Amino acid sequence: MFFAFIAISLCLFSCTKPITFTQSELDLIGMDSTAGIMRLFVVDNPTDTLVLKSVSSDLTTEDIKSDYYNTLKKRMMATVLDTANAGVGIAAPQVGINKRVVAVQRLDKEGEPFEFYANIRFVELSKECKWGWEGCLSVPGKRDTVQRSTRVVISFIDEKTFTEKKDTIEGFTAVIFQHEVDHLEGILYTDRAQKQSKLLQ
Repeated sequence: MFFAFIAISLCLFSCTKPITFTQSELDLIGMDSTAGIMRLFVVDNPTDTLVLKSVSSDLTTEDIKSDYYNTLKKRMMATVLDTANAGVGIAAPQVGINKRVVAVQRLDKEGEPFEFYANIRFVELSKECKWGWEGCLSVPGKRDTVQRSTRVVISFIDEKTFTEKKDTIEGFTAVIFQHEVDHLEGILYTDRAQKQSKLLQ
């Protein structure tokens, strides 16, 4: 019985997945949730571009439960709300963290709150599309037109229950989601603008 208890205890300990943030990511996040804004990664910097062009990995349950994740969210919020930036969304790669988490201003909801979405993916993209102007905090001083779906269905992990949830978004807020999720795939809006303009030629 004693040995069985030890075996179960060892299994529980060994089966607990550690956080998957890299050491360099942990250094960027820090442990001080009052540290404020993070440095924005921009395409003008070759080292930053390597991060911005990388595909982000999923967050584990332990990642989401960690103090590092809570600190990351607070600092991402401080960054996107900074008057020097004034964005309507931000993705973790834009602050050097290749994890699947974005913050989007829900312009379609009362009060237009910013909300975080972990392990976000598209379940559906409408065939109906529209052209619109876009800019990006990671591509300073530039704007271009991009074609986006007018409606999207997303899946993401609820941070309280750790279950998958879905949501349907339309209009300009759907455009914000597409822009931010692109960051998680290593895609910038300028990539889409260039590709789409070539198709029109």
